[in-house]
Amino acid sequence: MGLTRRQMLLTTLAAAGGAVLAGCGGGGRSEAGAGAAAGSAGFPVTIEGKLGAATIPQAPQRVVSVGYTDHDAILALGVAPVAARYWYGDEKVVVQPWARAAAQAVGAAPAVLNMSSVEPEKIAAQRPDLVIGLYSDLDAQSYPVVSAVAPTVGPPRGFDDYGAPWQEYTRETGRALGKEAEAEKLVADLEARFVAARDADPQWKGRSVVVASRSADKISVFSSQDPRSRFFTQLGFTVPPRIDQLAAGRFYTEFSFEQASELDHDLIVWDQLSFTPGGKTTVVGDPLLSRLPAMRDGRTVFLEGATELAFAWQTVLSLPSVLDAVVPQLQRAIPKT
Repeated sequence: MGLTRRQMLLTTLAAAGGAVLAGCGGGGRSEAGAGAAAGSAGFPVTIEGKLGAATIPQAPQRVVSVGYTDHDAILALGVAPVAARYWYGDEKVVVQPWARAAAQAVGAAPAVLNMSSVEPEKIAAQRPDLVIGLYSDLDAQSYPVVSAVAPTVGPPRGFDDYGAPWQEYTRETGRALGKEAEAEKLVADLEARFVAARDADPQWKGRSVVVASRSADKISVFSSQDPRSRFFTQLGFTVPPRIDQLAAGRFYTEFSFEQASELDHDLIVWDQLSFTPGGKTTVVGDPLLSRLPAMRDGRTVFLEGATELAFAWQTVLSLPSVLDAVVPQLQRAIPKT
């Protein structure tokens, strides 16, 4: 494919070949990150990642987030990153609506790092003593360079690229910041919400789901290892094994319109509609998609507006609002019998 993560996640589905969201970084605070872990209890700590080990000698004071969504967990743990990576939307904003209260609580106003790929010089300019790049495009070439700037927590081991669950990202961030207990509390509280939703609607258990996006010329479906599919498996659904077979270790696979029947499962979730030409109307009116039994029977969920935005992030801060919006849609699509 040769596509950047930013392209695939949010723009390759808008037009053939995709387009990189461009822009410039914004300003932010230059002082030490407010809310950084007090003292050095529990340090040093070493975190083994897919690309190497990061040894953090003491409680970090200047945390830079280079993962597309990593600053949500940092903020949720009461730490103000001095800089955070821009993903999409307003090029001067990296703190999304669901994270604003957490940011305000610690006085966070992170500088905006706008990078279509990792740029070590921009990271170094922030004078970090810790770099967190869990949900990032750090690779074998860039990781050693960034690690020379400051201890760098890269993508976690044991998962496909960008495929670790939100629980892993939250816990790894907690370890790096010396806030493991706080991270466990965040995870437990949010997991309880998933369990409550799943228990209230046992009819979802074992039902098949595909999370899909439609572009001008193809359909993409996320594998079971992508956080967006994991959202639904946490609610009891299952991703068809064929999707993972075709993804072959990637976080998604693609189909032509003529292969639309591959999507016909118990539930179809349509994501990234803001990047689909014509949006929901295009999907509903597609002559091939509209023939699918799941589409005809209304066994569909459409993610739009603020819900689409929060769903893309899949973080401990964004997911509560996603549950509030998506669970009622699921109850209508696959109701109790």
